[in-house]
Amino acid sequence: MKLICADYVLTMNATRDCIQHGAVLVDGSKMIAVGKQEALKSLYPNIEIHHYDHGLLMPGLINTHCHSGLLRGTAEGLPVWDWLQQFIDPMHRVLLPHDAKVASYLCYAEALLSGTTTLVDMWRFMDGSAQAAKDLGLRAVLVPYVAEHPDHDYFETLKSNEALIQQWHQQAEGRIHVWVGLEHLFYAEHQALKRIQDLCQHYQTGFHTHSNESQFDVQENLKRYGQRPIQTLEQLGLLDAPQTLLAHCVWTDLTEIQILKQYNVGVAHNPISNMKLASGAAPITTMLEQGVAVGLGTDGEKENNNLDMFEEMKTASLLAKFSNLDAAALDAWSVCEMATILGAKALGMQDQIGSIEVGKCADLIVVNTATPRMTPMIDNGKLFNLHSNLVHAVQGQDVMMTMVNGNIVAEYGALKNADLKQLIDEVNLVTPSLFERREAWLSTQKKVVNELNRAYE
Repeated sequence: MKLICADYVLTMNATRDCIQHGAVLVDGSKMIAVGKQEALKSLYPNIEIHHYDHGLLMPGLINTHCHSGLLRGTAEGLPVWDWLQQFIDPMHRVLLPHDAKVASYLCYAEALLSGTTTLVDMWRFMDGSAQAAKDLGLRAVLVPYVAEHPDHDYFETLKSNEALIQQWHQQAEGRIHVWVGLEHLFYAEHQALKRIQDLCQHYQTGFHTHSNESQFDVQENLKRYGQRPIQTLEQLGLLDAPQTLLAHCVWTDLTEIQILKQYNVGVAHNPISNMKLASGAAPITTMLEQGVAVGLGTDGEKENNNLDMFEEMKTASLLAKFSNLDAAALDAWSVCEMATILGAKALGMQDQIGSIEVGKCADLIVVNTATPRMTPMIDNGKLFNLHSNLVHAVQGQDVMMTMVNGNIVAEYGALKNADLKQLIDEVNLVTPSLFERREAWLSTQKKVVNELNRAYE
C-alpha cells in the first residue's frame, strides 16, 4: 500500500469535493481510502508515502479519441475530406507495422507525460500499440482503423480486428481494451456492418467510428441513405453495441442528439481538430443539456498538433463560448467533468475510472500549483478558482506525476518505463522513408491519371 499526498485532492465525484491537505490510499491497483493526510497517516503509520508539495491531485485525464501517427506538422491547410485524400489515405497505403508501433510508443509517452491516463486510439497494426500500452503503463482502448470496402482496401479488416480482440482484450492487468472499429460508415459494405454487430455482441465489447464530422458527411449520407448519419447508424443496428462511441458529431441536429441519448452513445468532442480542419463547432451544450455523455479527444497528432488534454479543455470551453456568443457557456466545472468522469461515462467505464472514489482504479495525476499559471490559488469561498485555473491556465507540462492502475508511470517530466529520447530518435529514424514511400505512391497515381487524360484527348 502507498499514500499519495498533495496540497489539494480534487475528487471530481458527484459533489465535486475538494480536500485540502488531502491524500489517497492506494492498495495494488485500487483506491481504498480518500481523506485528510493526517487522519490517513495516523491509521497507517508505517505506510509508504509519496508527498507532492504544491500539488493538486486529481483523476487522470481521459482522451476519448486519438490516432497515433507520424505526420505532425506535415498535413496542413485542407478541409477534412480533401485532407484525408491528399495526406492521410496515401500514408495508410504505405504504412508499415514498425512505423505504426513507434508512433504509438511516442504518442502514448506524450499522453502520459501530460496527464492522460486513458486513451482511445484508432490506428493500424495495433499489436504494436498494445505492446506500447503494456510497456509504458497506459490504460488504452484500442480501435483498429477498419475498412471493408474495395475502394479502401488499405486499412485494417474485421478479421484483423477480431484477432486483436482475441490476443489483447483485457490484457496488461486489464488496462487494455480492444473495441471494434470502423473508419467511417462509407468505408464498409453492407454485409460488413452486420459482422460489426456480431463481433460487438460476441465479445461484449464497444464500437467506435467517426460520424457527422463535416457538412459533406451529412450531405453525402442524405444522398446515399435518404437520412442523416446517426439515423442511419441506428437503422443499421450500429448503436446496439454494449458501448458505442462516436467521434466528432459536429453537424448533428436535435433528432440525432436524442437518438444518442436514447442509446447511451458516448460522444468524443475534438474542438482543436474541428477548428483546424474547419469542420465546425459541435453543439456540445445542447448534447450536455440532453444528457449525452460527452468526453474530450485530441484527435491525432497530425490534426491537433499535440496530445495535451489541458489545451483541449481550454479550447473546448472557448469554442463553446465563441460559437454560442455566450460567455457562460461550457463553464470550467463542466469541462473538468468532460475530461474525467463524463469521458469515463462515454466509454462505459464510469464505475472504474474518472473520479477519485473508493473502489475505483488508482488512475491519478498531480498538477503543479507553484506556477504563474496557477497563481493566485483561491481554495474556498465564492472566488474558489482551482477548477477555472485547471481549464484556462494549466498546460500538460505542469503535470508532476501520472499514476495508472496504482503504478507511477511518469514523474517530474520523465517516463518510468522508457527513455523518451530513444522513442523520439526512433520516430525520426523511420519517418523519412515513410514520406518517401508516400510520395512514390502519389507520383504513380499522378502518372496513371495523366495517362488516362491523354487517352481521352
